[in-house]
Amino acid sequence: MPQPTQSAVIVAVPEAEPVVGSLRAELDRAAGWGVPAHVTVLYPFLPPDRIDASAFTELAAAIRTVPAFDLVLRRTEWFDESVLWLAPDPDQPFRALTAAVWARFPDYPPYGGAHSDVIPHLTVGHDAPEAVLRAAAASIEPRLPVRARVRAAQLIQGSAEPGSWRTVAELPLGDGTRAANR
Repeated sequence: MPQPTQSAVIVAVPEAEPVVGSLRAELDRAAGWGVPAHVTVLYPFLPPDRIDASAFTELAAAIRTVPAFDLVLRRTEWFDESVLWLAPDPDQPFRALTAAVWARFPDYPPYGGAHSDVIPHLTVGHDAPEAVLRAAAASIEPRLPVRARVRAAQLIQGSAEPGSWRTVAELPLGDGTRAANR
């Protein structure tokens, strides 16, 4: 197994695998690397060799600031005609997770700072012919919605090698009592 060269913070959505798993295997290179169906919280995150006990403690504290929540994937969406994704509803908890983690690790902006608005999404496929992506969308839509309870985020590490990404830690979201008592 190659040494991990990258890390990410995600919310895995295993409930989506029966709907998108085979399509992601064909249309999303990250699936081949071992990254599960997910909504990204922060990528790229710290290089794996910089994740020490202090960084882990800070990350866990940031994740706990957002209470557990219910998620529904109701519809497909597009970035241009080149990326097919599922829209999480609500998306605000994902935005809050990204903001909380980024606030504690300001040197690691989401997607390296490439986007002014980070839109929470579950990628199904990208960089394939538009007709292939449209066919994928048509096969997914009758199988929606997908419902899930989000209780944790995952710290994952890997490289651009097949099957190299692994979950390093499950990080529980908050229970909501602290937010309610503020």
